[in-house]
Amino acid sequence: VIFSVILSICYLFVLLVSAVVLDEYAKTEGAWILSLVKREYSVGTVLECAIKCNIEPAFTCRYHYAYDILFSVFTEYLMECVNGIGMDYRGTKSKTNSGKTCQRWASKYPHKPNMTPSTHPKADLESNFCRNPDGDSKGPWCYTTDPDTRWETCNCRSTKNKKCVTVPILLGSLYMSNHVLLHLVLSPTPHPPCLSSLLEKYLEENYCRNPDGDPRPWCFTTSPSKRWDFCSIPRCTSDPPRVVEELTCATGDGSAYRGTIGVTASGKACQVWATQTPQQHNRTPDNYPCKGLELNYCRNPDHEKMPWCFTTDPETRWEYCKVPSCGDVPGPDYAAPPPAEEDCYVGDGTDYRGMVTETISGKRCQSWSSMTPHSHNKTPQVFPKADLRRNLCRNPDGDRAPWCYTTDPSVRWEFCSVNRCPTAPKPTPKPDKHDQPEPKPSQAPSDDSRDCKVGNGGTYRGPTSMTMLGVTCQSWSAQSPHQHASFTPESHPDKGMESNNCRNPDNDVNGPWCYTTDRNQKWDYCQIPDCAGLKCGQPVTKPRRCFGRIVGGCVSKPHSWPWQISLRTNTGVHFCGGTLIAPQWVLTAVHCLESSKRPSAYMVVLGTHTEGANEPSKQERKLEKLILGPGETDIALLKLESPAIINDKVLPACLPEKDYVVPPGTECYVTGWGETQGTGGEGLLKETGFPVIENKVCNRPAYLNNRIKDHEMCAGNIEGGADSCQGDSGGPLVCHAQNTFVLQGVTSWGLGCANAMKPGVYVRVSKFTDWINSQIKMNS
Repeated sequence: VIFSVILSICYLFVLLVSAVVLDEYAKTEGAWILSLVKREYSVGTVLECAIKCNIEPAFTCRYHYAYDILFSVFTEYLMECVNGIGMDYRGTKSKTNSGKTCQRWASKYPHKPNMTPSTHPKADLESNFCRNPDGDSKGPWCYTTDPDTRWETCNCRSTKNKKCVTVPILLGSLYMSNHVLLHLVLSPTPHPPCLSSLLEKYLEENYCRNPDGDPRPWCFTTSPSKRWDFCSIPRCTSDPPRVVEELTCATGDGSAYRGTIGVTASGKACQVWATQTPQQHNRTPDNYPCKGLELNYCRNPDHEKMPWCFTTDPETRWEYCKVPSCGDVPGPDYAAPPPAEEDCYVGDGTDYRGMVTETISGKRCQSWSSMTPHSHNKTPQVFPKADLRRNLCRNPDGDRAPWCYTTDPSVRWEFCSVNRCPTAPKPTPKPDKHDQPEPKPSQAPSDDSRDCKVGNGGTYRGPTSMTMLGVTCQSWSAQSPHQHASFTPESHPDKGMESNNCRNPDNDVNGPWCYTTDRNQKWDYCQIPDCAGLKCGQPVTKPRRCFGRIVGGCVSKPHSWPWQISLRTNTGVHFCGGTLIAPQWVLTAVHCLESSKRPSAYMVVLGTHTEGANEPSKQERKLEKLILGPGETDIALLKLESPAIINDKVLPACLPEKDYVVPPGTECYVTGWGETQGTGGEGLLKETGFPVIENKVCNRPAYLNNRIKDHEMCAGNIEGGADSCQGDSGGPLVCHAQNTFVLQGVTSWGLGCANAMKPGVYVRVSKFTDWINSQIKMNS
């Protein structure tokens, strides 16, 4: 026994000494592989094992050590060669035979894949590694990042003339000194391919972590019957860090503020964080032990714009606080309300605070606090006044327009798809009557002098003279800063090129353009709206896209959500919402039709902003047919007796791709004339924006306790305050993508309105796209 103890102590000493060498070993991505063919290496020490692993040519090898009652030592490895056609290949090759970089399997750009991590969960379609999910006879392959080449076979080594070498794995467990429980097994449970966007959450290996704000750390499990579970990790018993007096004023977003202000900006008393009355919430000292949630002091535990608190007023759930800024240290004016969030910018857009999250080419923006896929120094800490929230388009460094880093690894950054705010035209001096001859009748203004285009804008004669990036156009007759001869007033006298207005003299399919006054950009397209506004999901009047509340008040711009319809009784009383998806078709909820299954019992009103529907733009339609969704799902199609007239006030929303799952955290919008619980704005169309919540989170006991089905989705603020409510049922949940609003949900049900930890539930439209299209085709 004594000898065994001495041997164990010596063995542990070797492990600790070897740690310095082992720290240099880098983790490789992919999944663990355990081959039935085993080969053991005979080595005398742990250090020799590490050296042997380092020089292994047949597979990617990483040495680990773990100390438990058996002093188990193991290695993990990735096969870098191919057996047969390589269906079990799990290496890290990400180049094709011709050298093209592979597209990420979870990406939809530049190619929309048929095989994704969600459709083939057992194929290990992570990152952009070469795989063979469909058993291709040529071996592992991938979609490429070349728009002209959809896919190619990869250059993975074959084992035809070389035997794959593997080593045995001895499993053990290690309870680390920082109280992280490590399960040294491979998780067979597929999970969302979004870990690359959470590097700041330290999601290494399979350690227990808390990347999504749960009450305590958790992990995906190795049990096929249990997807995830909380980890058995005790809370720290030591005192939290002491607060220093310098933090009694606010810097940045005020997350470090530890002062004693306990009233909101409007004078309401703050509720004690540890209590649940009158507001129920999960922002408790236990759940946020390091956020200074003492008594009822204003704090910012969850990266809001500024310090806030729940209020003791039962009618007001929470409000921002008036906290002083720390003198010369950059910080917002906490006494002022948040700036208006309009989706256009003035000047160079430094003060832009809108909600656009896409670039001019339709790429999704990377979060400013994230370092993947692009590492950068434009962070909220470095630019505290730039409002670098989430992945919203901003201009922190004074560029010429709002921009963002993109989530496309091959494109670091781009300007955003946001327009310059319209400005009043400068007055032009009236010319002397001797300067110009009287215009002939044939020179009268064209019918297309409106500031919108018809078709490709070949006849556009409107006044816009800026590119879509806000750069002033060069005069067509000028040769500076760009020389040109192909398009001048002399060469095209009938194209309206007398000034520097955007025109389309060559009938470009993408619309009007101009030479620019930017020496680095010879020409660019102009942002000219379509006169007819016929594209689904692209309203002529841009929405506010506010993140206020339907319950609480956020009135929409008139006709900015032109697919919103009012479902009414045949006597004209509004009771539900719906979404126009085609000129003669509306999508709504089945439970809105409980009173009668006769089409004559209902009518649809389109093109209105007020619930009273007294506008001249109102269109009324009777129903020809009701089509209930399959099974007991809460979705229904309504066929109008006659098609709606599509114009700038009545426009369909776009349908999503089949089975598309909206990523958690995506900001979506709900609209309706529903119940406001006496908070103002009754009778006007209202809107609110909030993030999508993963079904895994929504089904937790504290939330909706396994009530959410696969064909449903959740959206809302976990702390409450924004939600759809009675009268909004059947209405749209739309998400913004590729400069278009896509209908992702039908408002279905919820536990109350805007309650904490009780988000709204919506029918997932992408699960029904085939059904919708087949019903429309069958009944047209």
